[in-house]
Amino acid sequence: MFNKIIKRGGRKVPKSDASETTLLSNTYRSAGGPVISASNVTVNHASRSPASSGSQPLAPLGSAGTTAGLTQIENLPLFRDVPVPERQSLFLRKLQICSVVFEFSESLKFAREKETKRQTLAELVDFIQSGSGRLSEVVQEELIRMIGINIFRCLPPASHENTGSENADPEEEDPYLDPTWPHLQIVYELLLRYIVSSDTDTKIAKRYIDHCFVLQVLDLFDSEDPREREYLKTILHRIYGKFMVHRPFIRKAINNIFYRFIFETERHSGIGELLEILGSIINGFALPMKEEHKLFLIRALIPLHKPKAMAAYHQQLSYCITQFVEKDYKLADTVIRGLLKYWPVTNCQKEVLFLGELEEVLEATQPAEFQRCMVPLFRRIGRCLNSYHFQVAERALFLWNNDHIVSLIAQNRVVIFPIIFEALEKNMQGHWNQAVHGLTSNVRKMFLEMDSELFENCQQQFVEKEAEAQAQDEQRQIT
Repeated sequence: MFNKIIKRGGRKVPKSDASETTLLSNTYRSAGGPVISASNVTVNHASRSPASSGSQPLAPLGSAGTTAGLTQIENLPLFRDVPVPERQSLFLRKLQICSVVFEFSESLKFAREKETKRQTLAELVDFIQSGSGRLSEVVQEELIRMIGINIFRCLPPASHENTGSENADPEEEDPYLDPTWPHLQIVYELLLRYIVSSDTDTKIAKRYIDHCFVLQVLDLFDSEDPREREYLKTILHRIYGKFMVHRPFIRKAINNIFYRFIFETERHSGIGELLEILGSIINGFALPMKEEHKLFLIRALIPLHKPKAMAAYHQQLSYCITQFVEKDYKLADTVIRGLLKYWPVTNCQKEVLFLGELEEVLEATQPAEFQRCMVPLFRRIGRCLNSYHFQVAERALFLWNNDHIVSLIAQNRVVIFPIIFEALEKNMQGHWNQAVHGLTSNVRKMFLEMDSELFENCQQQFVEKEAEAQAQDEQRQIT
């Protein structure tokens, strides 16, 4: 009995269990990605580390100052020059060449090898694009591994980290251009062609384009190179379209990026591109809208109006917000109150953007939702009318050029006109800008034609209020 216990205690752990904790980190460690704890990740046993397929990962060149793997960079025959049965093995050999990563800080170093790799990558793109044949599962695994080695890397420090400047305007600075782009661009093109190819079986591909892969793609959106972000936007959108199983995960991961940006860092290069993807996703939401999507609007999209750098992505954000209101008009009240909550107090340029977005939202707003929020809304618009910044006052007055908004105001003029009348009269009496003065006169005339009796009542109340304020001021002077 004792011997049996000893034997059982010394039994070896199966390889599949013993290596489970290191599978994911082995797969992506060579790509420069973060080491992910296996306790937080469900390991896909079909997606083994590259060692299991019999091919050894190649050491990167230049970055560690080593020439290991240089013998692997050789000129291989073209696909058309070899028989069809041998093309899969040739594809694997070409993938090994492309797995060597070069340092581009010195352009002349390994120049021949770099050009060989670039040409090989271009051949792989042509091979997949031509639909020359369905790739085997082993080849697909090696392909994704090679792509990961090339694109998953530590991004260089952001420009504000190099200069130490906190108030730099990203629109005024020259965009950062990654020196490795000659290779990166073709790798991204290869990944894109693989995803959109009709020969790519989703059931097999999702074993390698998994949650870990998607997370690392999302991390790359913080790249300062606009060319890279444009490719990433297209690739993530295609992944979302093709791999339905990943859709909830992608939305949640983008949510988390937004939360971190809004409440912690207020620095991220790819918010605009992520919002462009979401604009397309929101456009495809089915009705009635899920509660999850409404919470995303309230918790992520509306608070994105808060950061100082909102101007960089406002166009995309405004499109997403308007899509929600057009999909479900009952959300108009929620959106307008959200805009009022984050309305800028001291930033006039942001205020002009808010007024433009407000007009788009009001254009999709129905009378019932408009009545719920019109009182706080027109109190804010009244303050905008009296702004000393002429662009803010002018943009607020332009709201009366929109026929739908004018019809909403006309239906509720008994409530709105008394709120807005004082602001119009003060502009007429003393605003410094002649354009604002002229636009105010037009709006005032519009109100007079709309309801002359209400106009006279508001004017009488305004005169009485002004006289009372003057009497109080005189009494204060006497005291």
